[in-house]
Amino acid sequence: MMRSKKALICFLLIGLSSTMLFSQWVKPKGKGYYKLSAWYLEYDQHFTDTGEKDPNVTRGNFNVNFYGDYGITDKLDLIAYIPFFSRTFQNEVRSGTTGELITSGEAVNAIGDIDLGVEYGILNAGNLALSGSLILGLPTGDSSGGSDGSYQTGDGEFNQFVKLNIGIPFSLANAPMYSKTYAGFNNRTKDFSDEFRTGLEIGINVLNNKLWIIGKSDVVKSLKNGNLNAQNNQGNIFANNIEYVSLGGEAAYYITEKLGVSLNYTSAVSGRIISAHPSYSGGIFLDIK
Repeated sequence: MMRSKKALICFLLIGLSSTMLFSQWVKPKGKGYYKLSAWYLEYDQHFTDTGEKDPNVTRGNFNVNFYGDYGITDKLDLIAYIPFFSRTFQNEVRSGTTGELITSGEAVNAIGDIDLGVEYGILNAGNLALSGSLILGLPTGDSSGGSDGSYQTGDGEFNQFVKLNIGIPFSLANAPMYSKTYAGFNNRTKDFSDEFRTGLEIGINVLNNKLWIIGKSDVVKSLKNGNLNAQNNQGNIFANNIEYVSLGGEAAYYITEKLGVSLNYTSAVSGRIISAHPSYSGGIFLDIK
């Protein structure tokens, strides 16, 4: 089994784009957005390197994580994503007729790969926000856990993700809305292939400014310039040369002006060397404006 790279947060995977609510609008100095959440994925199918679906022994990933976005100045934010508990597991397989154990179950618990970064506000013209981000992926997770080394919570490599973000606020029938997009390049070490990433997000505010309904799409394209074997017959979300197009939705409800809860559903609609089942996440956030 090859070494891995956290592709999702993968959907989340995948860069910090899925946890960065309103990330194109840099926080004012001393303000911030903080979120404690849990993320879950279980799958018995994966996309192969040709884009077809194949079955696999049921595997899964679960983590509890913290995300923070703090305004150091009016133009510069400090960003952190910390999966402080990460679990990867495989269910046991028994014969349907005899009950005989065919494949043993196994699990590994560890910290995941931590992401640290900065975001700089280039332009904020009221109806247009432009920013640039640098996210560093630290190899803090377990890259070779379990009896066969395939139970990873991290990939053992240090990567640097540089992206440009554009956001536009507008309204529809007096309901506040926004649209934002990003595009970037993820440089990966340890013979992993580099990646091009892009995404689009649209949100609308309803219920007297208490509820945001958000639709998201992310695309990851491997440049296939690394030397690691791209095959992964278990559909591991941490493999090299992962590619996918994902669609997702999120609901964020403000209980008070600052405190809220959120739920997220994301699934790859096509891909290569990636799990073929959806992921779910939910959390509580503090938005200090």
